[in-house]
Amino acid sequence: MQVEFVINKIKYSIDSGHPIDISIPLDFKGEQPNIYNAEKASSKACEIGSFIGDTRRGGSCNFEEYRLIAHCNGTHTECAGHITDERISIQKVLKDAFIPTTLITIEPEKALDTPDSYDPKKNESDRLITCRILKDALESAEPGFLEGLVIRTIPNDNSKKSRKYMDTLPPFLSKEGVEFIVKLGVKHLLLDIPSVDRAFDEGKLSAHHIYWNIEQGSHSVDSGNYSPKTITEMVYAGNEVMDGPYLLNIQIAPFVSDASPSRPVLFQLTINNKQ
Repeated sequence: MQVEFVINKIKYSIDSGHPIDISIPLDFKGEQPNIYNAEKASSKACEIGSFIGDTRRGGSCNFEEYRLIAHCNGTHTECAGHITDERISIQKVLKDAFIPTTLITIEPEKALDTPDSYDPKKNESDRLITCRILKDALESAEPGFLEGLVIRTIPNDNSKKSRKYMDTLPPFLSKEGVEFIVKLGVKHLLLDIPSVDRAFDEGKLSAHHIYWNIEQGSHSVDSGNYSPKTITEMVYAGNEVMDGPYLLNIQIAPFVSDASPSRPVLFQLTINNKQ
C-alpha cells in the first residue's frame, strides 16, 4: 500500500509493504545481546495439571511461558518511568504511529580527546557520542525529519545481535551530546548500544535525566505532565540501510511498564512533488 504525506510542502510516499526492520529478533533458544550479564531471556512450555503446552510432547498446541528483562535482553523502548518513582507506562507514552526520522552513522570519540563532559567524570576507557560528532552528522539533515533520530555507531557488524557488552563496555552520550539532541526537538531517540549512559555511572543516569528533563538526582515527576519522549536501545541497522530521512514506526507490546521489547521499522521515502 502506498501512503502519501506532506512535510514542509514536499509530498512524500512510502510503501507500507516494505518495512526495514532495525530490531534484533529475540531468540529465546539462541544467541542474544546482553548487558550486565543479566540472565538470558528464556521460554518453556506451560504445564497445568495434565496439560502440556508443547506439541512435541503430546500437547494439542504450543503454549509457552516467557521470561525476559526488557532493558538487558535486546531491542527495547523505554519512557521516563525508567527513572521515576511515578510508575509511568510506555504503553501510554508512545502515541506517535508514524515518526519523521533521520538515520546517522557516527564513530564515537575517545572521551579524553574531547572537551565534552560527563557525570561522573570521564575516564581513559570511555568512548563518547559527542555534540561535535552529532552536529557534523546532522549538518545536512532534512529539518522536518528530526522528530526521530537513529544513531548507528561504527564499527557496525552482525556481532551487535549477540554481543556481550560486559566484555567490551559500549560508548554512550556526553552531556553536551544529549543536550544537543534535546535542542533539536527529538522525541524518539534510537541507538544501537544498550544505554544512552555509561554502563557503570554510580547510578546517576545523567543522559536519561537530561533527555527527559528530570532534575539530576531526582526521581520525582509531575504525574500529569511528564515527558512524552522515548528512548529505544539495542537496535541494529545493517550497513545496507543508508543514512538519511525515513518514516519510522515503533511497535511495542502493550505492557503497563516503563519499557517493552520493541520492533522499530523504517520506511524508505519517495519524493513525489513539491506542493
